[in-house]
Amino acid sequence: MNRTSIPILSVTSAIGILLSSPATADTVKIVGLGASTCAHFNQEIGENPALQRDYFAWAQGFMSGALIRAPQGVDEGLDLTPPSFPLQEQVDFLRAFCAKNQDQDYMDAARALYRRLRGPKT
Repeated sequence: MNRTSIPILSVTSAIGILLSSPATADTVKIVGLGASTCAHFNQEIGENPALQRDYFAWAQGFMSGALIRAPQGVDEGLDLTPPSFPLQEQVDFLRAFCAKNQDQDYMDAARALYRRLRGPKT
C-alpha cells in the first residue's frame, strides 16, 4: 500500500501518535469486541460460533490500524493476508490463543497474531 494514499491526520492525532510509546500504550482504552476477555470470547463463540467472524473483523481492523500507525520503515510491505497464513488459519490462531490464555484480552490475541505475521525480527 502506498502511504501517500492515506488521508492526512489532524494535528492532534499526529501529535498523539508521535508521543505514543510502549509505556503509554498500556493506558489506551481499547473499545469494541477486542476489549473482551478471552474467557468472554470463548463463551460467546461457544454459544454462537458465527460471532468468530465479528471478532476476526475487529482483529483485522486492529492490525490494519497498527500497520498504518507504524513509523516509516517499520512493517512496510507487511501482508496481513499472506498465502502462507490464510484467513481461516488466522481465525484458528486467535481461537487457540484465547483457549490457552483465558485471563488475557482478545486484543492480546490480535497483537500475538500481528507479531506472528511480522515473522522473526532480523
